[in-house]
Amino acid sequence: MNRDRRILALALLTGAPGVATAIVLLWSVGYSAALRWSLSVVIVGLWILLVLYLRRSVNRQLRVFARLLAALREGEYSVRVPVANGTDHTARNDPWTLTLMAIGQLEERFRDERWGEEEASSLLQRVLVEIEVAVFAFDVGGCLQLVNRAGEQFLGGESGELLGRTAAELGLGDALVGAARRTIARRDPAGSRQWQVQRSVIRRGGERLTLVALTDLSVALREEERQTWRRLIRVLSHEINNSLAPIRSISASLREVILRQPLPSDWRGDVERGLEIVSCRSESLQRFMAAYSNLARLPPPELREVEIGPLVRRIAALETRLPVAVRAGPAVTLRADPDQLEQALVNVIRNAADAAIETGGSVEVGWERRADRVRMVVEDEGPGLAETENLFVPFYSTKVGGAGIGLVLSQHIAQNHDGSLVLQNRPEGGGARASFELPIGRA
Repeated sequence: MNRDRRILALALLTGAPGVATAIVLLWSVGYSAALRWSLSVVIVGLWILLVLYLRRSVNRQLRVFARLLAALREGEYSVRVPVANGTDHTARNDPWTLTLMAIGQLEERFRDERWGEEEASSLLQRVLVEIEVAVFAFDVGGCLQLVNRAGEQFLGGESGELLGRTAAELGLGDALVGAARRTIARRDPAGSRQWQVQRSVIRRGGERLTLVALTDLSVALREEERQTWRRLIRVLSHEINNSLAPIRSISASLREVILRQPLPSDWRGDVERGLEIVSCRSESLQRFMAAYSNLARLPPPELREVEIGPLVRRIAALETRLPVAVRAGPAVTLRADPDQLEQALVNVIRNAADAAIETGGSVEVGWERRADRVRMVVEDEGPGLAETENLFVPFYSTKVGGAGIGLVLSQHIAQNHDGSLVLQNRPEGGGARASFELPIGRA
């Protein structure tokens, strides 16, 4: 028996006792047979009509619920829910009204969510169109499912002819394998360009997609290269001119001396002093070029097990101009190139000692472990850092006779070990702090 017939049967059973009682009472009194039959037909007829009305009313309500739920299922949120005034106490306690109100609230929520999704989707589509990053989405079979305008330009085609093709056919097979973030080179009519690949996983409509974003690094690299060359040429010109200017001046003075007739009595001493100055400036220029050569030929690190504690204590003892206090930390062993690591720490501690000597302050070095990294800290009580933006500019130095290579070399060593070197002024007590951080579990 279906639900409609069960409702009909329950309605009939509900009214049956009352109808039967009424008919028994009717036939127990002294009415005529015609009246008894007429009233019996009326009672039974009313009973059946009321049952049919109840059945129709319930079915009508259920059909309203079915239509509303079907509209929600189909995403049609323009259907308005016929609900009584929710402020009326009787209506608010009526199950029919409460059900309609619940469906109406559900419809409003779905409508708001749909509008929000449409707005977010529209914004995303607009962003994908406007950005210069080439974006692709591939399904589990490696077929292209989404591409933006920059991606079309990258592949040299329209989305209509690109969608559905495999990554291998599009020349993007290498973007779906390997590291999720790396740099690749790709040749096009304009030449070879560097692209940064970023890969992640997204879901659309329950389908798993691999999202690939390609960023053209050529423009940024060229601009950074130009800036680097400008800084390098500026520093080289400054250093070379500082050496050539006195050499040129002394050479002209010596030429005037030896061309005098007769020669002055102290000409030999003047020549010797001039040649000594020329020799000193030439040696300084030679040291400068040697430092540049060392920076350019920094070899890759040869990794070995290194204990931080003994290394730091040994480097601190090398500074003889003033005592370097060692603040002991936990026992830590990492894989690094001990020779390069020593060179980097020597440069940092020497700079700290130079600063502390100026003010009569002290130098302290220590280390600490932070999860899977070790952080070595060198602090001094010197005058602090005046020009932090040029600290790692090659050949830039604020010290008299400085080559401007020590901190740059230390930074390169840290970066070659997947670490970092940060210099900053101490927030309290003056002076500077150098933080040399390296990973412990480097393979």
